[in-house]
Amino acid sequence: MAAIEAQPFPFPARPNELALIVIDMQRDFAEAGGFGESLGNDVSRIGKIVPDVKRLLEGFRAASLPVIHTMECHRPDLSDLPPAKRDRGNPTLRIGDQGPMGRVLIAGEAGTSIIAELAPVDGEIVIEKPGKGAFYATGLGQALAEKGITQLVFAGVTTEVCVQSTMREANDRGFECLLAEEATESYFPEFKVAALSMIRAQGAIVGWTAHVDDILKGISHA
Repeated sequence: MAAIEAQPFPFPARPNELALIVIDMQRDFAEAGGFGESLGNDVSRIGKIVPDVKRLLEGFRAASLPVIHTMECHRPDLSDLPPAKRDRGNPTLRIGDQGPMGRVLIAGEAGTSIIAELAPVDGEIVIEKPGKGAFYATGLGQALAEKGITQLVFAGVTTEVCVQSTMREANDRGFECLLAEEATESYFPEFKVAALSMIRAQGAIVGWTAHVDDILKGISHA
């Protein structure tokens, strides 16, 4: 066991049961002209975490620990897209519409892909998810069980939506969850702060949070 310095107290890492899950680091959320920007968001906030996410990826790869990527996306025929999700609000682009990088959040389109700097390598699992949480309507749970994973380190976006949703799903399924603070972000800085506080409140009710350097130190001898 390798204790990782974290809040609200050290995370009891078991490297042989630990994996990194990188949530939705997709072009449509992180790049100019994508879906995130079409909603009025400052996507540069997402771009700023790329170096820290990359450091985590490289650290887990160097330690030969499993890495999992998720992408929020839907089938081309929209059969897995509830009308309530597509029709909500009054955006300039809706899921499935043609955008600057192809159809918005549709599997196989350019904008749906993971940004080049963080692209999966051979052997890494990629989960296509139709919801905010990565367990709903996916094979994530089975993939983790097959690898004997009981602990998850989280990175990606956005902190308060897809990241926190997946952490809560994982927590309910008995996983121990650790969020890398510099490797996650929100379009709204106050939402990130609130989400971090909610996750680690009441004795890590959802999970722990830690700095990237402390996580890398903790897995360096895995």
